[in-house]
Amino acid sequence: MPSPRSSTSAPAVVGTPSGRPFSWRFTTPLFLGSALNPVNSSLIATALVPIAHGLGVPVGRTAALVTALYLASAIAQPTAGKAAEVFGPRRVFLAGIAFVVAGGLLGGFAQNLLTLLVSRVLIGLGTSCAYPTAMLLIRRRAQESGLDKPPGTVLGGLQIAAIATASLGLPLGGVLVGALGWRAVFLVNVPVALAALAATLAWVPPDGPPDRTRRLRGIAADLDVIGIAGFATAMITLLLFLFELPTARWYLLAMSAVLWAALALWELRARTPFLDLRLLARNRALTSTYLRFGLVLICVYVVLYGITQWVQTVRGLSETEAGLLLLPMTLVSGLVISPVSRRNLVRGPVIAAALACLLGSAGVLLLGTSAWIGWVVVVTLVFGIAMGAAAAGNQIALYGQAPAEQLGTASGLLRTFGYLGSIAASAITGIVFHTRVSDQGVHLIAWIMVGVSVVLVLLTVADRTLRTRPSIPLKEQP
Repeated sequence: MPSPRSSTSAPAVVGTPSGRPFSWRFTTPLFLGSALNPVNSSLIATALVPIAHGLGVPVGRTAALVTALYLASAIAQPTAGKAAEVFGPRRVFLAGIAFVVAGGLLGGFAQNLLTLLVSRVLIGLGTSCAYPTAMLLIRRRAQESGLDKPPGTVLGGLQIAAIATASLGLPLGGVLVGALGWRAVFLVNVPVALAALAATLAWVPPDGPPDRTRRLRGIAADLDVIGIAGFATAMITLLLFLFELPTARWYLLAMSAVLWAALALWELRARTPFLDLRLLARNRALTSTYLRFGLVLICVYVVLYGITQWVQTVRGLSETEAGLLLLPMTLVSGLVISPVSRRNLVRGPVIAAALACLLGSAGVLLLGTSAWIGWVVVVTLVFGIAMGAAAAGNQIALYGQAPAEQLGTASGLLRTFGYLGSIAASAITGIVFHTRVSDQGVHLIAWIMVGVSVVLVLLTVADRTLRTRPSIPLKEQP
């Protein structure tokens, strides 16, 4: 994240909002763009087998399509935030939409797996631009309207779009593949992205004119290109190690450790560091927010990955039925996010999220071959509460904890920690279900989740910074 001493900031917007600054016209393209990343993360799941058959490749090789988007997104989220701080959030948002359109078309007409991989990387890069730039655009809009903070419903809507929509990809993918074939999961991005493009051009005011006096070297220093490259290589080696589990590629872990150490040395000396380690060390509240969010996402995605595999393999449900079984989880998380964001609550929701993770993890212990299938819905509803409360509470906390000029990168890092949680969940289910999916495996996963939840509860309850409520106005816009 950039240093507080940095003079770099996004160009001022042209014009001043009047009337209702946070009307549906302004928020619609931001919400629409932010939903593309979580939906695409799960959309591909129902298409992996048809893709393998269609392209004549082993089913196991198509798993790389999942990995490609996760790798691209984990790296691109904070990078897009940093770029938005330098070049302007609307420009980066539009560039991301262009990447999504290109990736959707490329995947829709691909004839081999390599082209599909490139398509998924483009989609990952493009969709990752939406959330951090939306946070910057919302903050800028609030400042121009004379508000210290935006209305809670705006942040809540963004969080519903950016987090709670993740499980929608499973049933949506099943419907698309069943009706139109596997290419539809790529092509569906094109009309949605074009709609977001048109709405952004029409309703989101442009950034101010770029500073043409800056030299290329100065721009590179403002972006901290070396820091971004170091973060990308360190993250790639770490994620590849996690994706290879249960086969332990220790050389990848060693390479990652060396790269992270080198990155730390560079960032401590950089003028405008991409990862402001001094700030993270001083701002314990922000660091705790990242950790809490990552731990919650481990539990949530273990449910999305592990329980989905279990109900398909052990209980005999189809992929579409499994996706529909998890749909209430999305609905509940959205219902929780709305009142939490509207009232700008932090401590209560994040504690509730931690306790819900613990309760839901204990509930997974009761799953079995002879268990009532409705119990799966009950468990996922509990995790829907956890996801909604954690998403809303931690985003509100981050908005008040991150310095204004660093909000883009800070928001991207929040999503990166979320992806680390989801990747860790994938590694857990991969290790436990390495030989076969069984009731015993589900119960082992449950005990792991209980352990993670206990750590989460202790970390959350012991965090004294949560006792200070962020100064976000409760008054809504007329």
